Amino acid sequence: MARSIGGVKYCPRCGSILYPRVRDGRKELFCRRCGYTEPLDGGEAEVYKIRSRVRHTPKERMIIVDSSQVPPTASLLKGQITCPKCGHDEIYYWMMQTRAADEPPTRFYRCKRCGYTWREYA
Repeated sequence: MARSIGGVKYCPRCGSILYPRVRDGRKELFCRRCGYTEPLDGGEAEVYKIRSRVRHTPKERMIIVDSSQVPPTASLLKGQITCPKCGHDEIYYWMMQTRAADEPPTRFYRCKRCGYTWREYA
């Protein structure tokens, strides 16, 4: 029999979380790691129902950057960096947080002449 901690049941064989599923019309708990199964009675099945949905605010949604234009936060660098594609030395430069908050931001560069864009991870 599976052990339960805080309403979550764990596999008695390997200790992984047991997940609910319906197989041949019967509700059961199963282990994705070792294949252990255990019947799920009606009272326990209520615990595994979705009670509320996560609602995301517009602020949490993905931001899409228009790749055809340089962002308004970009700065123009002259003579410091050259374009690897055409060799021009006027480059737009901007930074964005593209990974986790504890990681450094990603630096983007765009050539003023040919429009070639590349990135640099710090």
